[in-house]
Amino acid sequence: MKIAILTSSRADYSIYLPLLKALKADQFFDLQIIVFGTHLSKRFGETANQITADGFEIAIKVDTMPDSDSPSDISAGMGKTVLNFSSIWKEHQFDLVVALGDRYEMFAACASSIPFGVKIAHIHGGETTKGAIDDIFRNSLSLMATYHFTTTDIYKNRVIELLGKAKNVFNVGALSVDNLNSLKLLSVIQIKKKFGLDLNIPSILITFHPETVDYEKNREYINELISALKEIYGYQFVITMPNADTMGNMVRQELNKFISICSSAYGIESFGTLGYLSAMKHCHMMLGNTSSGFVEAAFFNKYVINIGERQRGRILTKNIRSCNINKDEIIAAVSDFKHTFLTVDVNIYGDGKAAQKITSLIKQLL
Repeated sequence: MKIAILTSSRADYSIYLPLLKALKADQFFDLQIIVFGTHLSKRFGETANQITADGFEIAIKVDTMPDSDSPSDISAGMGKTVLNFSSIWKEHQFDLVVALGDRYEMFAACASSIPFGVKIAHIHGGETTKGAIDDIFRNSLSLMATYHFTTTDIYKNRVIELLGKAKNVFNVGALSVDNLNSLKLLSVIQIKKKFGLDLNIPSILITFHPETVDYEKNREYINELISALKEIYGYQFVITMPNADTMGNMVRQELNKFISICSSAYGIESFGTLGYLSAMKHCHMMLGNTSSGFVEAAFFNKYVINIGERQRGRILTKNIRSCNINKDEIIAAVSDFKHTFLTVDVNIYGDGKAAQKITSLIKQLL
């Protein structure tokens, strides 16, 4: 079976990893990896190199990056993605194309396949993120897809409600849990050797992406976050950089300015899958508005301060505290978590066999 995996960023690739390994190991599948988006951008670390370093062959590279991150640039980038992918669907035939998540470029790539009758399997449907335009793209991807692999029964039921039918909708759990069960994560010593980062120091792992619904407020939001960090003491701040979203460059610039003047702040463009999950394991808590603060953090029983509206609508487990992007509220939330550790298991995202379930289902369904 010729099966294509669409990957546009470090974020979706890290989630895909156990599925890619399962497909590569099974002779039933002819795995074709199609790489586009920020994977091919020097500014975002050329993370396509990580794919080949992990032992996978990239079948096709597609140039889709917008020139910048204004609304007009993002819109033009979507058009570029549709145009460049149309030739892919014309020239190549696949038994199944797998798309993950809710990014605008993933939407555009799949939208261009519809006239060609391409069969799509969508992973991570049914989720909700009220502070991002991703909701629109995620639901659109679900409507385009023939097969659906969700991470919880709640999300499965949302997809069924959206489609008006239960056929081919399955709760398989989260691929991220497979990752966490199988990866040998880096020790504190190994992280220091590889990244120059000492996680023996109590650390907060911070990832802040722009809010793409009320995008004009992002300058205010990043100023509130940085103002809060300037008044939080006793922690090292480990800051990863935002996605290629509207006003993402502005957020990156402001974070880098803060990192340059704060001796306790450490910035990194991309840890890679292993580095990021290892940093999450060893940090004291997470702060920001990333989806990894929901699935992966639950696996580690890690406290998460989820700020703003970007992830509003996701399932809130007992390790997550949500607050506004407000200096005082962020400081108060960090203070509340300062000396406490979770003792209750909060993982609701499956048994770590999602890749096995997906590959078995594909064999049965196609």
